[in-house]
Amino acid sequence: MLGSIAGDIIGSVYEARNIHTTDFPLFHKDSCFTDDTVLTVALKDSLLHEVPFAKKLKEYYSLFPNAGYGKGFIRWASSSDFQPYNSRGNGSAMRVSPIGFAFDSLNIVLEEAKKSAEVTHNHPEGIKGAQAIAASIFLARTGKSKEEIQSFAESKFGYDLNKSLNQIKMKNSMDISCQATVPPAIIAFLRAKSFEDTIRKAIALGGDSDTIACMAGGIAQAYFKEIPKVIRRKVLQNLDPQLRKIVYKFNRKYNVGQFTFIDRLATVIKL
Repeated sequence: MLGSIAGDIIGSVYEARNIHTTDFPLFHKDSCFTDDTVLTVALKDSLLHEVPFAKKLKEYYSLFPNAGYGKGFIRWASSSDFQPYNSRGNGSAMRVSPIGFAFDSLNIVLEEAKKSAEVTHNHPEGIKGAQAIAASIFLARTGKSKEEIQSFAESKFGYDLNKSLNQIKMKNSMDISCQATVPPAIIAFLRAKSFEDTIRKAIALGGDSDTIACMAGGIAQAYFKEIPKVIRRKVLQNLDPQLRKIVYKFNRKYNVGQFTFIDRLATVIKL
């Protein structure tokens, strides 16, 4: 969803050079979408056209081969093999947000998140991470409180979400596993007061900044409902037209925050 994509684009310049403060420019001349966005849109396309997840993931890799994928995913996506590679990395969780928005049953969301993860990330942690983000989005979208979202994630997945942001800052660390990044993403959302505050808090944690912000951004969009128009339009401007087209179609089909005429116009004339 656009909230996830916003987190990815805003966080893209801070992954290589972490910034441990919430006071930073949201957009930079080098801000760009990465594999987080590409694969999120791939799942949107898969859901829209009822095409297997694995097929769309491979297709989008071939369309955008230089988006910054992990080595394991590159080997899988560039081969003719469809067997998963038992990853516990956060790739399964970073791309899962469309599932949290597309289905109207928590059980279905959990099952579809599992299916979307296990085509590559069939390790239990990879599956759990995807389910945790998708479920958090679903619960937020359907009006559950932060306390209810936290309680579900802790009881269902065994995550400790009571830590402070200072306790989980990832200084000099680039652990991209689900277990190291999914709980911080959820905590950033739980401690935030708005969509923008969620993104800033997630990036300030350091580590894999764009992916943590991507995961947190999906939950924040579902909970706060509105993405500030300045962020929305900058994100749309940063998207490749082919990706933007799928975002529009998905949002229209699943009624996920309609874009205004000015939003669409901004992507053409760079307002």
